[in-house]
Amino acid sequence: MNKKAYFHLPGLFEFYELYSRFLPLFYSHREYFYDRCEIASIYGSPKDTIWSGGRVSSEYEDPLKVLELVRRYGISPRLTFSNSLLKKEHLSDSKCNNLCSLFEKYDGGVIVHSELLLEYLMENYPGLYFVSSTTKVITDFNEFEKELERSEFSYVVPDFRLNDKTDELKELSQKNKVEFLMNECCSYDCINRKECYESVSRINLGMDSDYVCPYGKGYRFSDAMNNKGFIGVDDIEKYLKMGFSNFKIEGRGLGSALVFEFLLYYLVKPEYQLKVREEIYLGNMLDLF
Repeated sequence: MNKKAYFHLPGLFEFYELYSRFLPLFYSHREYFYDRCEIASIYGSPKDTIWSGGRVSSEYEDPLKVLELVRRYGISPRLTFSNSLLKKEHLSDSKCNNLCSLFEKYDGGVIVHSELLLEYLMENYPGLYFVSSTTKVITDFNEFEKELERSEFSYVVPDFRLNDKTDELKELSQKNKVEFLMNECCSYDCINRKECYESVSRINLGMDSDYVCPYGKGYRFSDAMNNKGFIGVDDIEKYLKMGFSNFKIEGRGLGSALVFEFLLYYLVKPEYQLKVREEIYLGNMLDLF
C-alpha cells in the first residue's frame, strides 16, 4: 500500500500570492494537515503563451520569482503546454522556448498534448520530464494502458471518467504513472469535451472561437462532488490501497478563494480548517470580492 498521496496543484503563476502564504504554513505546521499528503508539483502557464492549452489567468508573476518559491520547498514546477493545435511554425516561439530553458534548470516538467511539441521538447530540452495531458480525452481503457506504456511520459492524466473503473485500475502494472484528476465539474456524459479543449487551444493561438459549452453553468465544487468521477477526501485511502499515489486538483481558471477551498478540503484536517483560513485571510493575501 502507498502511504503517501502526492498532490499536483493548479496555478503556479496564477496563484503565486496564495502559495507564497500557504506553502510556509504547510511545511511549518504539518500538524494542521493530513499526514499522508505531500505536494509534488504545481502547474500552470503565464498569459500569452501560445503553447498553452488550458485556461490561463490574466495574472502573471515573474518566472524566476515563482520558481524560487517552489524550489525552496522541493516542489516540482510544471508548464501546462497542452495546446493540441500546434503547427511547426509555432515551435519557434521565443517566450515558450525561454520558459522551457528556464524550467529545465529547475528540474521542471511539461504537461503536453501535441506529439509535434513533445518530439521538439525531447530533442531540445532533454532535462525536462513530460506529463500526458488529460486534454487528450482518453476514455477507452485500452488506449489509456497504451499511453501508460509510453516511455516518454513520467505521468499520464486520464480522463476523469476512468476514475471509477475500479476493476480495470486494479490490474494496471504502471500505477506509479497514473495521475488522477480529482475534482472535475464537467458533465460525466459530456460528448464535447475534446471540442471544448480545442476551443481553448484556438484562443491561446490568437484565433477566434465561438464554442459554447452546452452543459456550462460555471464551476461549482458542489456539482463536482456529485460527479461519478469525483475523488473525494474520503476516497483517497481507497486509491492508496490499490497502489496509486498521484492526484491532480484542477482550477487554474478559477479564483484563488475557490482554489484555497480545494486545498482546505483535500489537505487540511477538518479541525484545523478554520485555523488555516484565519492564517491566510487575516494576512490580507486574498480578496473575496
